[in-house]
Amino acid sequence: MEPNSLPTEVILTNSRQSLGSVQLDWTPQPGNYLDLEGKTYAVLERRHRYQLKAGRYLLQKIALYVQSATRPSEKSLVGGRWVIGDASCRYNACSEMIRCAVNPDGPCQTCRYYEKRKSEE
Repeated sequence: MEPNSLPTEVILTNSRQSLGSVQLDWTPQPGNYLDLEGKTYAVLERRHRYQLKAGRYLLQKIALYVQSATRPSEKSLVGGRWVIGDASCRYNACSEMIRCAVNPDGPCQTCRYYEKRKSEE
């Protein structure tokens, strides 16, 4: 096993059904998207599983709790991370998981609630 490649179990959050175990060469964070067997899933939670060996705990496995999702077409780069939607809008949540409260499904481009965010001076 490569040092950066741990067995990762992918589990559907709502039904607790395992979608299988995969080897990933990256560590998905909540808010990231994962493509598995032709479907796209949003990562909601990541849990680590450790094993005690020779008096030390070693990371043995990662469990990803996901839900079926579509990748958002609108993204903005804010503070070095991607967020959903147009971050210049006052109502944008600046989150990787939710766009905003008034129009969570989007799109931002034609939203009637759009208000330019006031710059903090």
